[in-house]
Amino acid sequence: MRFSDRVFAITGAGSGIGESAAKKLAADGAHVVVADFDAANGERVVAEIADAGGTAAFVKVNVAEEADAVALVDFVVSTFGRLDGAINNAGVGQPVQRIHEMDTAAWDRIHSVDLRGVFLCMRAQLKQFLDSGGGTIVNTASGAGLKAAPGQGSYVAAKHGVIGLTKQAAIEYVTDNIRVNAVAPGLVATPQFRSYPKEDQEMYSAMQPGGRPAEPEEIANAMAWLLSDEASFVSGETLLIDAAQAQK
Repeated sequence: MRFSDRVFAITGAGSGIGESAAKKLAADGAHVVVADFDAANGERVVAEIADAGGTAAFVKVNVAEEADAVALVDFVVSTFGRLDGAINNAGVGQPVQRIHEMDTAAWDRIHSVDLRGVFLCMRAQLKQFLDSGGGTIVNTASGAGLKAAPGQGSYVAAKHGVIGLTKQAAIEYVTDNIRVNAVAPGLVATPQFRSYPKEDQEMYSAMQPGGRPAEPEEIANAMAWLLSDEASFVSGETLLIDAAQAQK
């Protein structure tokens, strides 16, 4: 198996892209730590991985809290003895608002999870990788990290920040056997998307070339490749996964 006995931590792994990534890596032989703020969903994912013959453990994490980011790495190492890679996927969305309509608390909430959370988790992971001799990181950005999206000012700014932080870490740690990349998904059929009214789902899908959103597994497949030895010379990149949406 591609990831036999390797150990990965995934934030936001209780649903959507993170859940699919956890199941993908476990199916490929990895030991997976499912990190999420939602304990019920996180424990469900761990149970489903175990039922499929994989190995996983759950830890409750609020990525916006410095202590939780450190505790996540400590939990991984104490549970499985090492950390080989991480997917920093936890994030929250933004209601459609123009910039002048946003209050500071709403701005801060999005940035605390989508950007600060990535920084805090990366910092703890990088320290561990420096001690252990290397590792790989994949951060979840967004197509909105590469362009503007009307009514999404805070989210756009945070995801642009994730991409910048990814590039910065890649160049700072390339000589330490540490690779850092990001994925930038377009429209994805996450539970949040499926919770929208049917007419809204149809409207957004119509904007997507091909007329459908990505399945979470399609993003997870790209994440797994970036974590694998097949991508051994890839670092500092943001992989746009949007079925040509950016070209539309």
